[in-house]
Amino acid sequence: MNNKLKAAAWAAPAMLAATAPAMAQSMDQKINDMFASSTGWFVNFIFSPFPGTSFPWIVAWLVIAATIFTIYFGLIQFRAFPHSISLVKGDYSDPNDAGEVSHFQALATALSGTVGLGNIAGVAVAVGIGGPGATFWMILAGLMGMASKFTECTLGVKYRNEYDDGTVSGGPMYYMTKGFAERGLPAGKFMAVLFSVFCILGALGGGNMFQANQAHAQITNVVGDFPGWITGIIFAGIVFAVIVGGLKSIASVTEKVVPFMGVLYVLTALIIILMNADMIGWAFGQIFAGAFTGLGVAGGMVGALIQGFKRAAFSNEAGVGSAAIAHSAVRTKEPITEGFVSLLEPFIDTVVICTMTALVIIITGQLVSDPATGMYLLDEGGATIQTVDGNKGVALTSAAFSSAFGWFKYVLAIAVILFAFSTMISWSYYGLKAWTFLFGEGHTKEIVFKVIFCIFVVIGASANLGPVIDFSDAAIFAMAVVNIVALYFLMPIVKRELNSYLSRLKSGEIHKFH
Repeated sequence: MNNKLKAAAWAAPAMLAATAPAMAQSMDQKINDMFASSTGWFVNFIFSPFPGTSFPWIVAWLVIAATIFTIYFGLIQFRAFPHSISLVKGDYSDPNDAGEVSHFQALATALSGTVGLGNIAGVAVAVGIGGPGATFWMILAGLMGMASKFTECTLGVKYRNEYDDGTVSGGPMYYMTKGFAERGLPAGKFMAVLFSVFCILGALGGGNMFQANQAHAQITNVVGDFPGWITGIIFAGIVFAVIVGGLKSIASVTEKVVPFMGVLYVLTALIIILMNADMIGWAFGQIFAGAFTGLGVAGGMVGALIQGFKRAAFSNEAGVGSAAIAHSAVRTKEPITEGFVSLLEPFIDTVVICTMTALVIIITGQLVSDPATGMYLLDEGGATIQTVDGNKGVALTSAAFSSAFGWFKYVLAIAVILFAFSTMISWSYYGLKAWTFLFGEGHTKEIVFKVIFCIFVVIGASANLGPVIDFSDAAIFAMAVVNIVALYFLMPIVKRELNSYLSRLKSGEIHKFH
């Protein structure tokens, strides 16, 4: 009897070890099913197309706004570019100005919220569905989005709250309440509350779950399959340790992580592109031809345009209002200076980094085309382009880079983890500021949000990509609906600030400190 008990005791851990992966995977599936069924209606509303077309109204909403701001401010993204670089270098920084972080730290924090998996996985999704032509529309959306970013970040600093302890709170919810009141407009408070709700959802979705999900996908690509909740718990612990320290802690991490990973990623992409220098002209030919013909992709030219604009918006978040929260904490007494600094963000994020990713995918021949016609071949479902190894999302980017350097999948795994981590901590700050706007400032209230945020890290790592990316897009684009309405009403204030600053800069009243 004793021997039987001993045998059973030895067998129990072995049985548990054998069934644990199946139990874990079924837990992942349960989390995913519950998540997909509860968020489907929201996603369908945000991405519903214009009647009789496949063009989502939300994409048109962002593109029209970016075009209006570009015209209204007289191509400010090109006129102010040199001055923006001087500001980031600190040439005009007065150390006595109110605020928590420098121009460079504010840009790094905001970039860490945008540069990341949107550039790596998001671009692969866009090119995989919309073909190389999606890259053209992505670049165009990035250039125009610079004007949207300029508008919202100027307002973010102008209407921020400055507290006695030196901290600040700013962003769309503050310029909606204060700016609308200043102009005698109604509904500012209602819009601010609505934006804050969407911002919290965006922080939990795009700024959190999507990051954890794709980080887990890249880790399993390197080390083999294992349950997502394990990645989620590890990430949640590290993220919590950083975000408890507040914005200065976040800024000190992001100002180191973002430039390092950004430079490493871009340099590797440049090396691959230069190694295939004879293909560069052909790749740009594919981008331009695909932009206006579609080259056989699902939806043709319109399909390429939709994917390009969608991914650019998700990547650089111009018009969404999120970055205005990070930029609001800058040390300055001139709100317009942070508008200038912020317009660099879509340029770095979309025009430079996204284009690099797309070029590497195209040049390394990951997309399968018909040699006779030059048209891309679609997979069985007809929704995406066939790839050499059937890769999608971050795995497609990884395969493209690894085709040139076999070891790059390990570098990309580290990049994805660090990008995901930096995006999470930045978005935790955005979500926190929306949370404290709704429920009030206070240590306990902040800790409650930070714990909720970390729980969603685990959910994101466990869910399938489909529901996560759909919900992420929808929550972030919902922020843009409210934010852009506010920007239309408040853009005359930005123009007044711009004209005043430029005249004082010209007269020498505003001068360099360094």
